[in-house]
Amino acid sequence: MFTDVVDLRDFYAETVGQVTQRLLRARLRELWPDVRGMRVAGLGYGVPFLRPFMDEAERVLALMPAAQGVLPWPNERGNLATLVDEIDLPLPDRSIDRLLVVHALECAEQVRPLLRESWRVLADGGRMIIVVPNRTGLWAQLDRSPFYVGHPYSARQLAALLRANMFTPLRQARALYLPPTRSRLLLGLAPTVERLGQRLFTRFAGVAMVEAGKQIYAGIAQPTVAARPKLRVAHSRHPWPAAGRTTPPAD
Repeated sequence: MFTDVVDLRDFYAETVGQVTQRLLRARLRELWPDVRGMRVAGLGYGVPFLRPFMDEAERVLALMPAAQGVLPWPNERGNLATLVDEIDLPLPDRSIDRLLVVHALECAEQVRPLLRESWRVLADGGRMIIVVPNRTGLWAQLDRSPFYVGHPYSARQLAALLRANMFTPLRQARALYLPPTRSRLLLGLAPTVERLGQRLFTRFAGVAMVEAGKQIYAGIAQPTVAARPKLRVAHSRHPWPAAGRTTPPAD
């Protein structure tokens, strides 16, 4: 079950949400320090974390699942948000260079199709970051947290899930060591707590983050035959004329 988009918007508008936003943005920037000329998309509710990329990337899109709802974004310029079916994204094959999945995977009813669709739209050599609630962290246990809904993961579990769906985990990160409190005194200590947590208490982070690359498997050569092969016409339900649809092999 997805958290309603209005509830997510309201959380990130509060002081605790703004602190959460800054901390996660910092971790994302460590993983993606330069996206100049790239096409960046967020699947789920990624708008609090996409804004730093807007003046740098070639294009930024916010893809919000239908079960979550959609809100216009950003307010100061033309809308870049759209309502999508998370297992049938309205994007051409290999069209996204950087894909951020946040407030999505843990809520999805069909996890494998979501990951396979992410694989399809990700460019060869592209990168994806998935942010999920950490199963041993407080953010997955407290109902005032936006990461309370859905299935939490450990970083190891998330990496195994990605490997099983044709991604190669590259780097892991963790964030949000301070509980989702509204105390301004404690929120003021958040940067200090974050630094201590990264050094001493990584197991108790609020979220786990894994950056992954797309696995590309080489085809198996077939024996040469004398007869000239017949031409076959492939029909696709996706009308984009660019590259042919790259569907990962079925399990």
